[in-house]
Amino acid sequence: MVQRGRAFLKPVVFAACLLPLAWLVWKGLFGYLGVNPIETVNRFLGDWALRFVLIALAVTPLRKITGWAQLARLRRMLGLFAFFYVCLHLSSYLGLDLFFDWQALGKDIVKRRYITLGMAAFVLLVPLAVTSTDAMIRRLGGRRWRLLHKLVYGVGILGVVHYWMMVKADIRQPMLYAAVLAVLLGYRVAAYWLEKARRQRQGAAA
Repeated sequence: MVQRGRAFLKPVVFAACLLPLAWLVWKGLFGYLGVNPIETVNRFLGDWALRFVLIALAVTPLRKITGWAQLARLRRMLGLFAFFYVCLHLSSYLGLDLFFDWQALGKDIVKRRYITLGMAAFVLLVPLAVTSTDAMIRRLGGRRWRLLHKLVYGVGILGVVHYWMMVKADIRQPMLYAAVLAVLLGYRVAAYWLEKARRQRQGAAA
């Protein structure tokens, strides 16, 4: 029974990760995208891109707190879904909003700071997605691979600030995301120092 549950875990989570996109498609087909459908699509995809970054960051703390080792098997997939939704978000902005005007994109990156930060987050995500395979982990080695993938912390920070600067007026939702990110990063800082203190005590005892 346990083995069967493990076998179904990843497919179920995979399907769940596609539900936001399915919901967006349904709203588009039946005309529920509001008076500004382009903005609705862009913001919806951006919201879910940031949510998946935070969900991926939550895997390690939840695994350590709950002791549920199977969560580790989902971390890479959740990270790739974050990249997937970021790509959709960028594609909707470039295709639906700018109509693939690359010159306009360049001007926006230079002039609009929130777009500059958003593009920086995307650039940081690219090497994480490229090195997500088992073959790349073996090629890089576990230590270098883990070090590289700490870039996701910067992605989370850039994503939250990008969203905060974009909304301008009602900042309640970006404040919520910032609080979640602070907890997730704060947990890692606390765990690092606690582990360091534990090793120092063991060294002193020896």
